[in-house]
Amino acid sequence: MNTNAFALRHIGPREDDQKLMLKTIGVESLDQLIYETIPDDIRLKNGLNLDEPMTEYEYLLHIHELSKLNKAYKTYIGLGYHPNILPAVIQRNILENPGWYTAYTPYQAEISQGRLEALLNYQTMVMDLTGMEIANASLLDESTAAAEAMSLLFSVRTREQKKQNINKFFVSENILPQTLSLLQTRSTPIDIELVVGNEETFNFSSDFFGAILQYPGKDGQVTDIKTFISKANEAQIKVAVAADILSLVKLEAPGQFGADVVVGTTQRFGIPMGYGGPHAAYFATRETYKRDIPGRIIGVTKDTNGNRALRMALQTREQHIKRDKATSNICTAQVLLAVMASMYAVFHGPKGLKFIANKVHNTTSALAEALKTLGYNQVNNVFFDTLQIKTDSKKIKKLAKEKKVNLYYPNKETVTISINETTSVRDLNYLISIFAEAAEKETIAISTVSEGNNISETLKRTSEFLTLDVFNKYHSETELMRYIKLLERKDLALNHSMISLGSCTMKLNAASEMLPLSIFKWANIHPFVPKKQALGYLTVLKELEDQLTEITGFAATSLQPNSGAQGEYAGLMVIKAYHESLNQNHRNICLIPSSAHGTNPATAVMAGMKVIVTKSTAEGNIDVEDLREKAILHKDNLSCLMVTYPSTHGVYESAIKEITKIIHDNGGQVYMDGANMNAQVGLTNPGNIGADVCHLNLHKTFAIPHGGGGPGVGPICVAKQLVPFLPGNPVKKVGGEKAITAISAAPYGSALACLISYGYIKMLGAEGLTESTKIAILNANYIKQRLQGSFNTLYSGERGRAAHEMIIDCRPFKANGIEVTDIAKRLIDYGFHAPTVSFPVAGTLMIEPTESESKAEIDRFCDAMISIKKEIDQVSKDDENNVLKNAPHTLEMVTANEWYFPYSREDAAFPLDYVRDNKFWPSVRRVDDAYGDRNLICSCAPIEAYAEA
Repeated sequence: MNTNAFALRHIGPREDDQKLMLKTIGVESLDQLIYETIPDDIRLKNGLNLDEPMTEYEYLLHIHELSKLNKAYKTYIGLGYHPNILPAVIQRNILENPGWYTAYTPYQAEISQGRLEALLNYQTMVMDLTGMEIANASLLDESTAAAEAMSLLFSVRTREQKKQNINKFFVSENILPQTLSLLQTRSTPIDIELVVGNEETFNFSSDFFGAILQYPGKDGQVTDIKTFISKANEAQIKVAVAADILSLVKLEAPGQFGADVVVGTTQRFGIPMGYGGPHAAYFATRETYKRDIPGRIIGVTKDTNGNRALRMALQTREQHIKRDKATSNICTAQVLLAVMASMYAVFHGPKGLKFIANKVHNTTSALAEALKTLGYNQVNNVFFDTLQIKTDSKKIKKLAKEKKVNLYYPNKETVTISINETTSVRDLNYLISIFAEAAEKETIAISTVSEGNNISETLKRTSEFLTLDVFNKYHSETELMRYIKLLERKDLALNHSMISLGSCTMKLNAASEMLPLSIFKWANIHPFVPKKQALGYLTVLKELEDQLTEITGFAATSLQPNSGAQGEYAGLMVIKAYHESLNQNHRNICLIPSSAHGTNPATAVMAGMKVIVTKSTAEGNIDVEDLREKAILHKDNLSCLMVTYPSTHGVYESAIKEITKIIHDNGGQVYMDGANMNAQVGLTNPGNIGADVCHLNLHKTFAIPHGGGGPGVGPICVAKQLVPFLPGNPVKKVGGEKAITAISAAPYGSALACLISYGYIKMLGAEGLTESTKIAILNANYIKQRLQGSFNTLYSGERGRAAHEMIIDCRPFKANGIEVTDIAKRLIDYGFHAPTVSFPVAGTLMIEPTESESKAEIDRFCDAMISIKKEIDQVSKDDENNVLKNAPHTLEMVTANEWYFPYSREDAAFPLDYVRDNKFWPSVRRVDDAYGDRNLICSCAPIEAYAEA
């Protein structure tokens, strides 16, 4: 046995364990199990054509060598991405800490209080700096946040402005180029007409429902948004502002001027550039729009004892409820990055942020004075950190390149320079020397930087920010380290126990996959640097594209979509462009099975399609005859089918090839949701079943950690006919020959996170990837067998097998007064995160163990579930005071002087012996969701505000 093989570390069950598990299931071999699980006609005949696997040591040497191909020049490009300083205490204790990066989305609030508090801090920070009334817990990037702002203002126009037929949206010509591209992508399918122009000459016509401004503008000029917003408000035109968050320390908050939405990125708050991502975007708006806000909101509520508790509020992101009525398909956040940005604000506090913003502005002002003295025409009269120089850019570009400095050159007559937190006096003098040499003059030496004053009085910040206690007490490393640890202890992550979430694949995120994220030459590359400076990245990203193309059986891949929902949207937009290229613009019908994930119908509507729902059979499969009938009925206008495979019910539907043929025969394309790709890799693939495009969740199948609810990466892989339409970028050429406009801000989306999946595939190789899929299926079927007799599995394949996940039915327990939520909360007492609750079927649990969990851990989980079933059997419908209804049990509750319950403290806290060895104590009792919705508080408000609510 090769004990250095990464597959041995990644895959949980040992060889002897596998034999015992197979015996329990009742099969002779793993191959027999796979034969009984996957329909033979979709099985791959040949294995994957991938490189031989590397050991972890070989891979780390390899990735270090590749990093040397990236050139970390001094970079002043700006355009929404800036070098910054990530405090080491945050890097070590959050970014590199599995207690933070392996946690899941905080649906189980009682075991998520730590990251919920960090996100509440984030929302408070955003609300304070923007001057808005409510903020969400982050979005994907600034450009998609701006597109969401446009969509929000468009959706509320009828309700507030009675402007049913008004569809014009004004876009300032100073908007970031990647944001303009995103606005173009999102506006066309829903019939919004973009009008790009100069905000100073805009006529505030009643033809417009909204506008968006950049603050400061892409070229660095800070325009008078105060006057613009005032005039817009008079004309009943809603205004969104895309604002640089660090500039808001110096510039007055747009909310103070009456803005309706403020968006941006928090990348400047300690998040590595990472060749474009992942970064946490912010989105803030008026409380009036709290039910329209995209993404997640963290709110304050109380628990059973009346103590303060946090939760995801309102569930505005639940497309499962809104489906095709949803105005956004965003079902995630950038939690890990938002947590890091919030801790940056906590660590520096208001005084620290003022110091950083002043340093940036003062350095920029000193540079402006020096360039003016050298004879250069610097045209920005009001600026924060960016200068616009009118000169022969070709000469400057040649010199800067020789001096290993990156500036931005929007045209032949212009150079822009964006100063950042890392810019020292030495860097400043080096910049000045380049311009002096270009002007053939003696350079100007600056020894100290004095206070700059290049912000107009009417735009200077006067409002306070970050006044709450949390931003003013953790400024030493000791204190912040302890605060981070305090929050971490409140959360259950994969470093404690298995998280068996159906459809969310919580597998090992190996340390060797994660380590490269902290390597300087991976972390600190701007997405718009010349290609020769990013050869390491381009090598990795091209190989990852090729790997994913091979795994999916398609022709090409785009890594640009930076979440699964964005991948869905990209897939449909590529299909739409393909039909348009054939002069079939009328094809707008999207068939979606009733069992589909809620983002599917939301995405289809965003892509300008009409959703037709197809039926499911009693067995949970697609009703083929109903699908055929609807495909034929709509054949003249059929655009596509959206299908998940294996199905959301955890079954390999044997009719899948017939289904895809029906769609093709009627002129449509097939989009396959890749949420369940962990059941396909190496055994079958989307190309083989007849799909035309699929998105992949790299944060599921390909080992990018969930990070408490993000980052995610959702690339699309496409068949040959769709390759020309893969998404492009306005600054860097990527995508197909007939590329659609951008799907995310950066050319390669969240490129830094893609290193993780690259390492995962490189170290597992073809054999390890295939074995991982087989063991995921083994683990799921082992759980199914072990729970038999206690829980019924709702759906199975034709030979009685589950795929990589299965649904257990908890609805019969209502006869005992027990709901599925009670089981989920009781699992916390056993040390486990609950499986997926009530999706895709209400009153059920969907369980997916993944290949990384050992037999011992799976047995502990099964023992817990069987023990809970025995507890259910002992309670009656009339008995509300029982161990399930009172779950979870906190340490405070169990150690209190008084005990009012008809069961023992031991039964409450230590229901099985193994729990004693690794007890997890939730920090709050069961949270009150309804109270939190009735009394919405979305900032870390003082206790008085909570008491008033």
